[in-house]
Amino acid sequence: MTTAEIQALARQVGEHFFQHILPFWSGPALDQQQGGWMAWLSNDLKPDRTQAKGLVLYSRLVWTFAAAHNLRQEAAYHDLADRALDWLVNRFWDSQHGGAFWRLDDAGRVRDDSKQIYGQAFCIYALAAYHLAFDAPAARDRAWALFELLERHAHDAGHGGYFEARRRDWSAAGAVSQVGGADLGAAKSMNTNLHVLEALTTLYRARPDALVAQRLREMIRLFCERILDRHTQHLHHFFDASWKVLSDNYTFGHDIEGSWLLCEAAEVLGDKALGHDVEQVAVRMAETALKEGLDADGGLCYEGRAGKVVDANKDWWPQAEALVGFLNACQITRDVRFLEAARCVWQFIDKRLVDRTHGDWFWRITAAGQPDSKLPKVSEWKGPYHSGRACLEAARRLAVLAALLPRQDATAPKP
Repeated sequence: MTTAEIQALARQVGEHFFQHILPFWSGPALDQQQGGWMAWLSNDLKPDRTQAKGLVLYSRLVWTFAAAHNLRQEAAYHDLADRALDWLVNRFWDSQHGGAFWRLDDAGRVRDDSKQIYGQAFCIYALAAYHLAFDAPAARDRAWALFELLERHAHDAGHGGYFEARRRDWSAAGAVSQVGGADLGAAKSMNTNLHVLEALTTLYRARPDALVAQRLREMIRLFCERILDRHTQHLHHFFDASWKVLSDNYTFGHDIEGSWLLCEAAEVLGDKALGHDVEQVAVRMAETALKEGLDADGGLCYEGRAGKVVDANKDWWPQAEALVGFLNACQITRDVRFLEAARCVWQFIDKRLVDRTHGDWFWRITAAGQPDSKLPKVSEWKGPYHSGRACLEAARRLAVLAALLPRQDATAPKP
């Protein structure tokens, strides 16, 4: 790619966020009847009001509109961030025991009062991001209070990391994970701990506290030494309390997402030696995802086992994370193979995933190359966070790469 092509791609990806993703989430996805956002919409925008409004979606909506406002200080983005925050602190928040409920019904009544640590992590992430965007100490303090609850009730002081779930009163007895691994008896998961890592990275930006820094270092060590298989460069999924591996599959999307989130966590700590070590891990992970998971059509396959693809579907979120992860690897190495991989992923997104009729992205492109009509456009798991964040991160990173890589303009004299 020439410098001009990299700059053009940066503009295209950045504008896609503001002109295609945000209009959907500030328009058709809004719940004009009950408030907030729709719990569930099909690809052709038909609602199902029996579905739950989820903590994860509302936390991610707070983050998305705060991130949008960071770049363009438009009142509408502030209003939408406030709309999502209002649900987070006035509907999802448990005023008796602290923390946030997992699910509400369509009218905003509690449907699942469990404290899923995955959801608490996204709540911290959202509240800290809201403070960073709008200078809102009350949101930062609520994020801190939630972190303290995790420390008291979900952090494993003996083996490190965080457990999967707690009951409403934060007791452990009978708590069941809604994120996966319950059938394996998993006490911990890569997925939950990855998003705790992500949340603490943002919390540290909002409140650079020594305990948060300590936990970030602990989490980085756990990922590099226990969660990551150093032989295969894939992240294991499920574990017992002592980090014994209970699963044998991996998802390429989590691998590539983890590669750049680990770099971000090390970067915020300002430790150059740690940052260098993590970057080397991240590059190996990205290299493996590129070799094993990237299909000839430019999409990242979903799941692998024992070095082979076992699920060739292409869900929206692995494509989003691949876009960022490959650009991150290119920034570290200056290896243009990663830049080309990112461009291929974006071309797949632009050609296959983007819904040019109703807006946003489809959930999944099947192995046959078609959108899966059974999966919704909006759900408690399907929101603007992966796609929106990918556009913002990719635009920023491409702008950096345009300046870092050797200038390759088509009009430049040839050596």
